[in-house]
Amino acid sequence: MEKFIFFKIKFYLLLFLAASIVLISGCVTQPPKEKENICDIFYEKRDWFSAASNMREKWGVPIHVPMAMMYQESSFRHDALPPRDYVLFGLIPWGRVSSAYGYSQAKTMTWEDYKKESGERFASREDFDDAIDFMGWFISKTHKINKISKWDANAQYLNYHEGWGGYKRKSYRKKGWLVSVANKVDARSKRYSQQLKKCESDLSKGWFMRLVS
Repeated sequence: MEKFIFFKIKFYLLLFLAASIVLISGCVTQPPKEKENICDIFYEKRDWFSAASNMREKWGVPIHVPMAMMYQESSFRHDALPPRDYVLFGLIPWGRVSSAYGYSQAKTMTWEDYKKESGERFASREDFDDAIDFMGWFISKTHKINKISKWDANAQYLNYHEGWGGYKRKSYRKKGWLVSVANKVDARSKRYSQQLKKCESDLSKGWFMRLVS
């Protein structure tokens, strides 16, 4: 009888633990409720602000630029995937346009290059901290390779989408839709920049200062 009770308690304990993990994971990976205002994003997810600040310090990239690009790429969804490539037998979606995945929609080969160059061997495309760091790395390299300002969200996005070689070849000129999207990213970046100026000092306060203020 005692053995049965022990196993029953153990079963419910494991069940509770599994449910807790699922619940916590769901809370962590959910995209922010309000995406149009960068202050609302960071107030909801303060650890994102910390990660974005670390990215800025590490790569010299302003926060609003990769955040605007990430909005465009994944709408801040950790498991975002590109659209299906084609339809099997005219009925079933099959394949993917590219290997892009996660918050940053980083392609597999580029992500591997980032991990090697940055030393972040265990980085995950589903982790916001890693994704924003990757974007900081990419934007910084774009500045070095194609001499694009780290504050120029328009040209940075074109490089991000077309690659450094594609941008040099001006491949985007044949893609009117892409030029339009880059303009939207640039406009959002500028809005995010203005919004962040109003809340960054408050977001930078430690937990104790927030408690007493």
